[in-house]
Amino acid sequence: MTEPEQLDESASRPDVFRTTRWTQVLQARGDSPEAKSALSELCAAYYAPVFGFIRRDAPSEETARDLTQEFFRRMLASHGIAAVEPSRGRFRSFLLGAVKHFLADMRKHDHRQKRGAGQAPERLEPGTDTSFGPQLPDPKAPNPEHEFDRKWALTMLERALKVLASEQEVAGKTQQFDALKPWLTGEIQEISQAETARQLGLNEGAVKVAIYRLRRRFREVLKTEIGQTLSDPTQVDEELQCLLKALLTAT
Repeated sequence: MTEPEQLDESASRPDVFRTTRWTQVLQARGDSPEAKSALSELCAAYYAPVFGFIRRDAPSEETARDLTQEFFRRMLASHGIAAVEPSRGRFRSFLLGAVKHFLADMRKHDHRQKRGAGQAPERLEPGTDTSFGPQLPDPKAPNPEHEFDRKWALTMLERALKVLASEQEVAGKTQQFDALKPWLTGEIQEISQAETARQLGLNEGAVKVAIYRLRRRFREVLKTEIGQTLSDPTQVDEELQCLLKALLTAT
């Protein structure tokens, strides 16, 4: 997916986001069933950015998946959420900090295991060591935090598109949505609005109006998705700009 077009226009009121999943988690500090459910939903939704961040250091994809599952298991089972400062307001920031802390703990654990706690070390067969091992940074690799933000942004866009696709299906407009979706994602290639209008049996003016309405609704849905990860509704536009920046600066 490439950069969506014109997502910086304000299309919804901030007060829509006063009660969010992240707000529920912060208010109850994870003790209530509602807060735990909200945190679980957020973790499930934003698995991909965490997996991508962990995969950079893990020796294999399988190890990265195991570590990602363990990270979320620990977070959902513990009361670490109690230490979060509500003033920070962003689930994205909390999640990135938490996964960094988790990886640091895992490296310490690997180091202690390799030292053997005074026991004679066992010889490993070649290819069986799944620890992190010495990490040599690749100067050509993207900044891991920027890559986390990029995957976060793509996840946001995918979630918003799924919501919009579901709405269009209910309205009986799946075929039209599939035809017009490239104008939301920026993936337009050789196809023209006139050609799309002919395929849909509409005039070109009707297609232009339909694209405009879809873009407007896409912005609204995207802002709603962003709002679910914030505790302060006034941060929605700022977070949206961070999302766009992450996509524009992707390498």
